[in-house]
Amino acid sequence: MAILLMQVDAFTDKLFTGNPAAVCIMDKPAEEDWMQKVATEMNLSETAFLHRQGEEFVLRWFTPVTEVDLCGHATLAAAHALWECGFVLPDKEISFITKSGVLKAKKKEKLIEMDFPAELASPVPAPPELLGALEIRPKYTGKTGTGDYLVEVESEEVLRDLKPDFAKLAVLPARGVCVTSRASANGFDFVSRFFAPRLGINEDPVTGSAHSFLGPYWGVHLEKDDFLAYQASARGGILRVRLCGNRVYIGGEAVTVFKGEFTGGLACSQE
Repeated sequence: MAILLMQVDAFTDKLFTGNPAAVCIMDKPAEEDWMQKVATEMNLSETAFLHRQGEEFVLRWFTPVTEVDLCGHATLAAAHALWECGFVLPDKEISFITKSGVLKAKKKEKLIEMDFPAELASPVPAPPELLGALEIRPKYTGKTGTGDYLVEVESEEVLRDLKPDFAKLAVLPARGVCVTSRASANGFDFVSRFFAPRLGINEDPVTGSAHSFLGPYWGVHLEKDDFLAYQASARGGILRVRLCGNRVYIGGEAVTVFKGEFTGGLACSQE
């Protein structure tokens, strides 16, 4: 049986920018080993796998080397794929069942807006490995409960000029390292970059899930709850971030690169 397989550029309205994700839409659960092999074959920062469960969709995310508990850009890509291919009507909200709880997505004019749990970073001393890998003196270093380091640097110029030592970052006991600063131009509130060599991703082009803690962090420092953010990777991506209580609404656009069929067969889970 052929399985729908798409590639979507997320957090952008232009092809070949933003963050590419593969989306695999199945009619039943699949074995983890099979999903990991497909994600390795696609060789993108994330591949999203989903199947319907009642009125909701079970969603899982895999990098080329491992499964992750939360991914923003592949969730946005999955929602885009479901609406574009007619699995969900355009005016209907989508609920995803994930390892991080129920995540929701809805269309809001041109944007797809995702409802994520807010996360706070707690101040921690900067480990020597982190300082050595980035070769900077941070204004702030924190760590989230899900295992990301958050580092604020002096300026957008410093952030853009970073050339991390990925081998040193890979030994840190962390999912990834998010570096951020206030934005200096173009109407953005803050900018960021995200490095995750332990997950097989040296630099992630646009990291939606990181904005679940970037939003609350900059909410305190900028004293506002609505932001226009830019992730300053080589591909670049634009995000709308809105705070509401213990939730963070992360919005962006998406474009389809291609859609096709995976003909290798589905290894079904026994669940």
